[in-house]
Amino acid sequence: MNDQPFISQDDPENPGWRTWQMAVDGLYNSFLGKIIMRRDRDDALVRMTPEIEHSNLGGVMHGGAMLGFIDVSLFAAMDILSDNAPGYAVTIDLQTQFTSGAKLHQPITARVSVSRETGSLLFMRGLVEQNDQSVAAYTGLIKKAHPS
Repeated sequence: MNDQPFISQDDPENPGWRTWQMAVDGLYNSFLGKIIMRRDRDDALVRMTPEIEHSNLGGVMHGGAMLGFIDVSLFAAMDILSDNAPGYAVTIDLQTQFTSGAKLHQPITARVSVSRETGSLLFMRGLVEQNDQSVAAYTGLIKKAHPS
């Protein structure tokens, strides 16, 4: 695996935002499409736009795709918020409450904050919003690790 597993660079389409993608093509994150991020004071903002491949039969974003986005958002946020962000980490716990369906073709934004950071753990929480409406709330626990 690449020493730097993530690629982040200024996004010319979205001034003030950075892209965030895996250095290795074809991994799960690519299913979510373009992901951008930026720091907002003590929080990270992580954004994607749900498309038809992320939808369910109700015509809104599938809950599994939303969970995947939230999980990826935790790692993007760790990359810009952690004082000691490793290149590799694992999700230990992710609890999510869905509050509304996310519409397709309109950006969703995860606001992520770090509640506490220890030597190997990041306790995180946040909201996913679309058009100033909450679509999910979550808490997550990330363990900084080494690939086996």
